[in-house]
Amino acid sequence: MNILQEKIKKLAKEKNAIILAHYYTNKEIQEIADFVGDSLGLSKIACKTNADIILFCGVDFMGETAKILSPNKKVLMANNIASCFMAKYISERDLINYKKLNPDTIIISYVNTYASVKALSDVCVTSTNALKIIKHYADLNKKILYIPDKNLGNYANKTYGYNMELWNGFCPIHNYVSLNQVAKAKKEHPNAKFIVHPECPYEIIKEADFVGSTKQMLDYTIQDNASEFIVGTESGVIYAMEKASPNKKFYPLVSNFRCINMKSITLEDAYDSLKNEKNEVILSEDIIKKAKTSLDRMLELS
Repeated sequence: MNILQEKIKKLAKEKNAIILAHYYTNKEIQEIADFVGDSLGLSKIACKTNADIILFCGVDFMGETAKILSPNKKVLMANNIASCFMAKYISERDLINYKKLNPDTIIISYVNTYASVKALSDVCVTSTNALKIIKHYADLNKKILYIPDKNLGNYANKTYGYNMELWNGFCPIHNYVSLNQVAKAKKEHPNAKFIVHPECPYEIIKEADFVGSTKQMLDYTIQDNASEFIVGTESGVIYAMEKASPNKKFYPLVSNFRCINMKSITLEDAYDSLKNEKNEVILSEDIIKKAKTSLDRMLELS
């Protein structure tokens, strides 16, 4: 660790703070984290920690989720301008208006949404547990709206023959991958298995050897006998893959497979936020209570 990383770790110990980082953050951020994970894993950790402060190195909705699940802890964002492009596709007002016109529709909300949207949802899901939870509600034979990721929702519809209504949102990092890019990567690395995130379009998913959440992709590369992988998600997870399987090779599907907001989080941001207890996540008690219902339901069903 460099000097700044050591200062952050020392400060966290003094303040009884825990540092959470998403797989898509820079290597030096992941190195200071007490836990590195995807949305579901970090959500579960947020429930269990005994720390007084949670320093979240991720995008805005992740910090909100930590606050919902740990309302009595101080949750700080390492960088208060790191936002999720997908979460911006649906607002509280959008969903209120939809529910007025469709009062009997089950609202299944991807974790990549803001707390105010989760508060209006019946259940929240992550890419790890989405298919399992969607099946639970689909078996009830009720109309379902899946928000906001049309690609993950379409993957569920195509795979299991569902007819969920899909919101027209997406992750720009995953959505604009092309079949030409897949073909190019496979040609360059003919012995590599292609693994992909379900936030990609369905035509890309069909080309994959494995489809799963970031954590599921990581686990697959550890457990599978292949020695090379083309990674169809944000390139930050490759650090974790290389760390877990140093004898294997990992290739990003495209060279610029980067979430600029995740990558904008710096060590300087993390130190400043923790030292001065800046960028605190503030949510109303009402939003916390209602959003927690959808998250608790997710944890029960996942």
